[in-house]
Parts: sequence; structure tokens; C-alpha cells
Amino acid sequence: MSALKDSITKVGGVAKASVICGVSQRAIYKWIAADSLPRTEYSGETRYAYVLAAASSGQFTAEWLLSAAIPGQALKLAS
Repeated sequence: MSALKDSITKVGGVAKASVICGVSQRAIYKWIAADSLPRTEYSGETRYAYVLAAASSGQFTAEWLLSAAIPGQALKLAS
């Protein structure tokens, strides 16, 4: 299981993650399909990793999630 999908599972699943982040469930599914957080997370426009980590009761940190769910990382690893 990917780090991002595991993190979403730890906060209670897609429906709960969407409420926590204030986005649609479809947005969460897009993150899972891309196996990364959105670009806005890395440009400082959003802080989804931090709100997910806060909701995880210490199961993971925002820093860990940010480093594990970098956009394009799966493509780099496959090359």
C-alpha cells in the first residue's frame, strides 16, 4: 500500500479525509490514483499533510507524508 493511501486509511478512509481536508471525495481519489499530494501542497498554498497528520493521532507526521507523497516520485522510481 502506498504511503498516501495508508495515511488516508489511518485517518478513517476517503470520506473522512475529504471532510478533514475540506475537499471532495473525488479529489482524495485523484490523490490516491496519482500516489501524491497535489502540487499546491509543495508550493505552500495548502496544508493537507498537516491536517491529515493532526487527525492521525500521532500515527504519522506531516513531514513524513510530504516526503512520501511527492508528485512525480512514482514515475522517477519506475525509471
